[in-house]
Amino acid sequence: MSRYVYLGGDAVRNEDDIVGVFDLDNTSWSHLTRDFLVRAERKGSVESAAEDIPRSFVLCAKGEKTVILTQPSPATLAKRLDDQDQERFLLWQN
Repeated sequence: MSRYVYLGGDAVRNEDDIVGVFDLDNTSWSHLTRDFLVRAERKGSVESAAEDIPRSFVLCAKGEKTVILTQPSPATLAKRLDDQDQERFLLWQN
């Protein structure tokens, strides 16, 4: 049975397609993360589901848009998953 996770805005993804949830404040200090996000943007693989400044980005394995910028924190997104799956998705937190 497929489960879907609401990521904010109009973004909903199958939980099996989610590779990871990352905190933008804690990961964007790295030039590697910034370079990755710039390349994804240039390829048209970034979707913004945030109405305001995004707090997280979600990396997806399937779909046209593989990086989703979203307003909820990684902890909030992890709470939307079953307790047993939270460790798998919450890759970076404060």
